[in-house]
Amino acid sequence: MQRGKRVILHADANCFYASVECLYHPEYRGRPLAVCGDPEARHGIVLTATYPAKRQGVKTGMAIWQAKQACPSLIVRAPDYSLYKYFSELMGNLWREYTDHVEPFGLDESWLDVSAPGMTIEKGGELAEALRQRVKDELGLTVSIGVADNKVFAKLGSDLKKPDGTTVILPEQVERVIWPLPVSDLLYVGPATFRALRKLNILTIGHLAQAPDEVIDGHLGVNGMMLKRFALGLDRTPVREATWENDAKSIGNSITPPRDILTAEDALCVLTVLCESVGARLREHGLMGRVLTVSCRDTDLHWQGAQTPLTRPTFLTDDLIRSARELFRTRFASHLPARGLGVCCSSLCSASTPLQTDVWDGYGDYEKHGHLDRTVDELRGRYGADAVIRGTLLTHPDLSGVHPKDDHTVYPVPWQREVPVPTPG
Repeated sequence: MQRGKRVILHADANCFYASVECLYHPEYRGRPLAVCGDPEARHGIVLTATYPAKRQGVKTGMAIWQAKQACPSLIVRAPDYSLYKYFSELMGNLWREYTDHVEPFGLDESWLDVSAPGMTIEKGGELAEALRQRVKDELGLTVSIGVADNKVFAKLGSDLKKPDGTTVILPEQVERVIWPLPVSDLLYVGPATFRALRKLNILTIGHLAQAPDEVIDGHLGVNGMMLKRFALGLDRTPVREATWENDAKSIGNSITPPRDILTAEDALCVLTVLCESVGARLREHGLMGRVLTVSCRDTDLHWQGAQTPLTRPTFLTDDLIRSARELFRTRFASHLPARGLGVCCSSLCSASTPLQTDVWDGYGDYEKHGHLDRTVDELRGRYGADAVIRGTLLTHPDLSGVHPKDDHTVYPVPWQREVPVPTPG
């Protein structure tokens, strides 16, 4: 198999939320601890747990009562997302000392492309060791890092030595190290996909890599072929810089919040945050959108999208929110829980484009609402994103604490758009 000379690192902070809690509460170190959502807010599940808790059977996604049955001495902490975001930013700043190509994957994981003349995968492993030590010395946390020539294998590598380990995967080691692993370990193979593969007697990554194209394509379609491409080590998706945005044909953002989107209320909160971000960007660039797209990333990490024409070209945040919420209600309400959401405006035109006014559908208020949105943009620009907050967002601070235009993670290109896997030469 021919592969390019890329060197990709995937850094994964170990038990991130729980580890940050232990920094501020040393008395919890070495004890079974779990960071859990608030039971009174209907999110009473384990978000992460320390290794002593995991060894007693506590797992992410467990209900709190189940976790306490497995581990009666379990210490339960409510999440402090502002603190976790702060440490996530510190790690991101450290990564960017070494490369501009840093792509966050949630708060606790990032890919780094450190490819450069003279850089080899072996040297990437040496760099990973230095990064792990810096995180430990400067932040008091541990990370596991995988090193490979593509994003998928780098992420697999970061899972192989936990906590606080480095795994280097050379191209010639793929069949020996990667192929024996369970196929469920492969990125994007969630429970539903695993069940479909199991029916085909595909239980390891090697089974998937060697399965006939017609079998995979016939049962799983383009996403199955994408997974086979991953299993063969043929992933070539780039590491996207955190500041990368869609091209001028569209303006959009998507986020992976600190926890899964579990209810319709959760989804509407996230959509509101995204619409505020997209609306602010439209106004900043002097543009209006004619078409709105909402995309939903399920817990198997697969994206689906749906779009609707807007009733008028607009940059008004309220227009975007109304359309996004209705589109989600009709197309994605049954897809919960979800891992992420996205909103995008396309068919752009200049904000100076003349509009046909109609007193009956609110065009008379367009200028007034536009002035209000611009005033909010100015206040946030001058005093910070928290200067003006919508009241509807205050009930979900863990989901709405993401600041529009500033610090959320952008996933502009879904991997499902990969071309079908080529025949290995």
